[in-house]
Amino acid sequence: MNEHALSDRLSCVGAYVPNQARLADIGSDHAYLPVALMLQKQIAYAVAGEVVEGPYQSARRQVRKNRLEEHITVRLANGLAAITPEDRIDTVVIAGMGGPLIRSILEEGQTNQHLAGVNRLILQPNVGEMPLRIWLQDNGYQIIEETILSENDKQYEIIVAEAGQSHYSAKQLFFGPLLMQEKNAVFQKKWQHELQQKYRVIESLQKAKDAQDQKIAALKEQIDWIKEVLA
Repeated sequence: MNEHALSDRLSCVGAYVPNQARLADIGSDHAYLPVALMLQKQIAYAVAGEVVEGPYQSARRQVRKNRLEEHITVRLANGLAAITPEDRIDTVVIAGMGGPLIRSILEEGQTNQHLAGVNRLILQPNVGEMPLRIWLQDNGYQIIEETILSENDKQYEIIVAEAGQSHYSAKQLFFGPLLMQEKNAVFQKKWQHELQQKYRVIESLQKAKDAQDQKIAALKEQIDWIKEVLA
C-alpha cells in the first residue's frame, strides 16, 4: 500500500470524505490517506495527526516527498489535539484503532472543543463498534452511512456520522442500524463467526468455578439476536 494505491479499507474510508473537505486524519500513520486524497484533488486541506514519533516522521516524509507541505500539516499530538481552530476542519477520520480508543479520543476532543465546526466523523474501528455507536447516540450524532468489508480475511466496519438526534435500540447498536438492514455477505460471515465464538465463551464460563450467570444470560441474549438477524 502507498499513497497511489490505498488498501480497500482506506479507499472505502476515503470515499466518504466530502469533496473539498478540510480533513483531519487522526492516527494518520504514513499520511497515505490525506496524501492520496490531496493528489486526487478531493480535499482542500488536511491535518495528519500522530501521537508516536516514528509514524509522525513517516507522515512528514510522505508529505514532503509529494511536495504537499503547503496543503497538509503533520502534527505530533494526542488525538484531536492535533486540530487548531485556524485549520477550520470540517471532517474527521479516525481509522484503524479499537472502538473504545476511538471513543476516548472523541470524548476528550469534545471536552476540549476540538470537534467544534466538524460536520462529519468517519470512523473505522477494528473491534468494539458498539461502544462507539453508543457514544455517537449519546453525544448528538446520527449514523448516516455504514459499510462492512473484508480485507486479508478480516472484517472491518466503517461508521459515518453527522450531527443530529438519534435513538437506536440495543440490537441496532450491537449490529449497526444500517448494516443489519443490508445484511451483505461480509456481515453474515462476521456474525456466523461471532455466533460460534459466543457458544465457546458460554461453554468456558459454564465450566468456571465462580458463578457467571449474568454474563451467560447476556451472551445468550446476543446469540438469540444473531440467530434472528441471520435467519
